[in-house]
Amino acid sequence: MAKARSNFICQSCGAVSPRWQGKCEACGEWNSFVEEAPTSGIGAAAARGAKKGRIFALEGLSGESKPAPRVLSGLAELDRVTGGGFVPGSVLLIGGEPGIGKSTLLIQACAMLARKGERVVYISGEEAAAQVRLRAERLGLADAPVELAAETSVEDIIATLSAGRRPALVVIDSIQTMWTDTADATAGTVTQVRGAAQALIRFAKLSGACVILVGHVTKDGQIAGPRVVEHMVDAVASFEGDGSHHFRILRNVKNRFGPTDEIGVFEMTGGGLTEVANPSALFLAGRDGSAAGAAVFAGMEGTRPVLVEIQALVAPSALGTPRRAVVGWDPSRLSMLVAVLEAHGRVKLGQHDIYLNVAGGMKIAEPAADLAAAAALVSSLVGAVLPQDMVFFGEVGLSGAVRPVPHAGLRLKEASKLGFSRAVAPQGADGRASAKGETPKGMGMNAIRHIGEAIAEIAALGRKAPNAPADR
Repeated sequence: MAKARSNFICQSCGAVSPRWQGKCEACGEWNSFVEEAPTSGIGAAAARGAKKGRIFALEGLSGESKPAPRVLSGLAELDRVTGGGFVPGSVLLIGGEPGIGKSTLLIQACAMLARKGERVVYISGEEAAAQVRLRAERLGLADAPVELAAETSVEDIIATLSAGRRPALVVIDSIQTMWTDTADATAGTVTQVRGAAQALIRFAKLSGACVILVGHVTKDGQIAGPRVVEHMVDAVASFEGDGSHHFRILRNVKNRFGPTDEIGVFEMTGGGLTEVANPSALFLAGRDGSAAGAAVFAGMEGTRPVLVEIQALVAPSALGTPRRAVVGWDPSRLSMLVAVLEAHGRVKLGQHDIYLNVAGGMKIAEPAADLAAAAALVSSLVGAVLPQDMVFFGEVGLSGAVRPVPHAGLRLKEASKLGFSRAVAPQGADGRASAKGETPKGMGMNAIRHIGEAIAEIAALGRKAPNAPADR
């Protein structure tokens, strides 16, 4: 029998190579390949004499399917992101930058669930039990009956959890510190992370306990480790935020038991994380109504409408290549929008530095923000102040056409609730919302079909700022 050969596995993305490589062709990382001995596979299974498969029954698409049961955590924003609560037997992966508040959020959820009489276990692989206990004391949660331990062996953890009453929630902080005897590799490597995740997922499915895995993130904000772990778990959430801002966003990017792209907004205070029931009011707090270059965007995050302010600064450049700086939006989207404004709107931005910022640290990904960003750019260029009671939303195409976006009625309702009375939106958005009876009473619509109409609308509605420069 041929001797089993060892493989080289990239510790960044999990790519496998039969020989060592300086640069990973899959992810582009340098010096990331580590030799690992084979522990499983077709050759190993043949050597053990694998048994034949069994015949199982097949079912059709028709039939009764009951909704998955839920266990409410007590935090409404966390339950919103999970789709209505934790599902027994599911596995949730949460990633975030160090110090963003992952452990604080999870210890609060554990304490609230434990006070309801459920068995909750918190396993820390990075901190000692005394450190977690001190955090709970600072948060005023020391009286919660949460079972705590500092352990990294997966086999010992599963044996401990299997003894006694079935836990409703198990938190593993973090998956990169766990190791299993079934993998012959160093803790934190791709093989160990994958093996530890498989064992914990198997325990969750067999016992019915909900398991939350905490994951590290890379420099670009992606969850560290092999991507296969994200495919194995039932839900993936990202805990985002900026140290200079006091709020945090829990964003759901995968959920087998509910909608994706949902967000939960929390505010970091001295007593821990508090829920923000109305994030639009938080993002719009402290607006300067007399400043040019600011437009309010009516966006959607999952099923929740959110209003944020997009700020732009356009200034003449003394450099041969003007600067383009973006915070909270896609830089390539800004470059496309600038080209459309110059080609179809006759707005000269080629010799100007452009700075675009989404106020409050919010990150926007949907194309519906194109029209609000264009309004902010034109407003800053001509020094015109946009009306405070107006919102913008719409996708701008390469031809200059402004295309309709979904959920126009929800966007308008959220704007009306916060006191906005006018909206600049694509042609047809008002008619579609009116047909469904979703247009709020008293909400005025300025429907446009081309970016040139939007520029003319801004020029007609905008008033000069007190210290605005001359028209350029």
